[in-house]
Parts: sequence; structure tokens; C-alpha cells
Amino acid sequence: MKKFILLIISVTMTFFGYSQDWFGFNRYQADNERIIASGDYPEVVFMGNSITEIWANYHLEFFTIHNFCGRGIGGQTSSQMLVRFTADVINLHPKAVVIMAGTNDVAHNDFCVSPEKVVENIIAMCNLAKANGITPIISSIPPCSEFPWRKEISNPGQTIVDINKSLRAYAEANGLVYIDYHAALADENLGLPKSLSDDGCHPNPDTYFLMEELVLEGIRGALKE
Repeated sequence: MKKFILLIISVTMTFFGYSQDWFGFNRYQADNERIIASGDYPEVVFMGNSITEIWANYHLEFFTIHNFCGRGIGGQTSSQMLVRFTADVINLHPKAVVIMAGTNDVAHNDFCVSPEKVVENIIAMCNLAKANGITPIISSIPPCSEFPWRKEISNPGQTIVDINKSLRAYAEANGLVYIDYHAALADENLGLPKSLSDDGCHPNPDTYFLMEELVLEGIRGALKE
């Protein structure tokens, strides 16, 4: 518990430390340059926010063993991810990208965009991936019934459900893999239960094991392995 809280604080501080780099270009620049120089490209890049960033920190062995690359930045919205998509995904030449975005849009981080715009941003990332020979994999937004840092947001659980419905429909219409973390993790209040999360929004370390089973199945299906 204490370790998890400290990591949440660390991720938050990292985000605010890049306040002069709103899009997050500097966050992974050095590691991206190292990968490009070596030509040792990852099999799959995970694009996301703090949920992805914490995942790569806690389960580094999962990413290392499978040659996956975490590119999550705490606090980011789908708009920010879209802008850095070329630097953090396309330039690394992965076979596939797992996109998890939307939590911070629903929480109105920095600014408020409509649920429809969140879906459009994720579709734009998928189109960029496909145009560059990368297979996009869409993740549902994980459940959250209340944001610890934005408690004034009304009924985020239902907003997340509505966005996920649109993402699933797009994935099905375009033959893309859709990973439904929400269905696997949500409680009756459309949130993360205490057994799976310490703050109701971010999965705890053991919860990521459940998510890894789902994402590995999705990756195998997307890459026809």
C-alpha cells in the first residue's frame, strides 16, 4: 500500500515537473533515441496515461520479457497522446500499439473536451498507426466512479461506459481488437472495487496481472500469433 501511494505521488510529480513540456515530448526522448540508434525496436508499445505508466513501473519484467515498451505519462489526455504519438510510437516501429486513453479527459484534466472528441482522438491514433504499418489495439477506459483529484465531476462512471461503447463499436466495425478491461474490473457502481484499487481509479499491483492476461490475448489475436 505505502509503495503504491509513493509511486502515485512520484508519477504526479513527474507530470507537473514537465509543466513546460505540456505534450510530454521530453519524457521519453532519451530512451526513444537509444532505441532508434540501436535498432532494437519493441514488439508492442503501450500508449497511455498514469495507469500505463504505473503498469510499466510495477511490472517491468512483464514488459521486458515480451519486448513491450511503456509510453504512459501521468495526467495526460487523449489530445496530448495524439500529439506525441509519432515520437513515442511510430518512430519506434512496433508491430502493434495498445492505446489506453480517456480517463483524464473524463476528469477534465487541463481542459474539457466532449466524449465524442475523446473517441475521435483515439480513432486518429489508430489511423496514424495503420498508415505506418502498425496494428492498433484499442483498450477500454478502466472503470472509475469518482476521481480522487476531481471529486466534483458528476457520474464519471457512466461517461466512461458511454465512451467505451463507442470505442467498441469502432473497433468491431474496423476489424480491430478491443480489450475490455472495464467489463473485467468494474463493480456495481461502475468503479474499481477496493480489492482492485487503492484510490478507486488506478489499479493496484496485483490487478495488473488480470489486465496482462487480457492484453496478451488481445495482442496474440491482433498479430495472429
